[in-house]
Amino acid sequence: MTFPGKFEDSIVPDQLDKIALSFLVDDLEVRRGGTAANIAFSLAKLGHRPQLVASVGRDFEVEYRGWLDAAGVDTSAVQVSEAKHTARFVCTTDSALAQIASFYPGAMAEANQIDLADIGEFDLVLISPDDPDAMVRHSESCRSRGVPFAADPSQQLSWADGDMIEKLIDGATYLFSNDYEAALISQKTGWTAEEIRARVGTQITTRGKDGVSVYAADGTVTEVGAIPGVTAVDPTGVGDSFRAGFLAGLAAGLGFERSAQVGCTIASLVVETTGTQEYSLTRESFLARLGGAYGEDAASEVGTALRLSQ
Repeated sequence: MTFPGKFEDSIVPDQLDKIALSFLVDDLEVRRGGTAANIAFSLAKLGHRPQLVASVGRDFEVEYRGWLDAAGVDTSAVQVSEAKHTARFVCTTDSALAQIASFYPGAMAEANQIDLADIGEFDLVLISPDDPDAMVRHSESCRSRGVPFAADPSQQLSWADGDMIEKLIDGATYLFSNDYEAALISQKTGWTAEEIRARVGTQITTRGKDGVSVYAADGTVTEVGAIPGVTAVDPTGVGDSFRAGFLAGLAAGLGFERSAQVGCTIASLVVETTGTQEYSLTRESFLARLGGAYGEDAASEVGTALRLSQ
């Protein structure tokens, strides 16, 4: 939903204990989403065939599975609940792109029944926001079996304690967060930024319109600016698409700089579109946008590496 005003204009700081707000919104859009599905969809758009691992409701079978299958996502490992609906995220965005949201976990609460070892072998497991017990279980499974994994706790950081966060990120090959979440990880674990980086292979910190910083295990830092001149319409799912783009680049053999540029480019497509999977991506337009921001050499390297559709 979209609210034409600003939330901050309706908040009385000294009355927060009695807060009762209602916003008259302009429109209602019902869209496909879910962090895992968004990332898998973008990976498929960028030429890979990701496997989606999640717990969903029977409503998933009505239309969503077919949509993802057609996009190139492997949904064979999706677990279908007999009792609960697929998770729902209900969000209102104001004119300043601030958001107020509610989340119904539904079938996601059964994700802790999934054992990654039963599914098969993986090149890399990206563990994004999910049922907390499932996230911990998947992280421990990867560590115990020596499977590379990327930790992406994001939305779950607000309530998770330091002990849980440590279990989620320790030993990760990659750690994704925005700059606020990076500070939250440090605050809750008591680890300094240096201690966090000593426990993960590479830390990737997104900074919104200011781009992204990639902190490698050898101490080098790669800074990549965001795509300029973008008209932001809806921030929902932008972080998901960046993660997909970054990992798609790495999987295709690109380095951190080019991979971050791929992530920033696909993120710019999402932020200009209402909905997380409604953007258009063609080889020509994608490489033109990337090349316009980062140079023709970048576009040439990315175009050679990625199997982008025409």
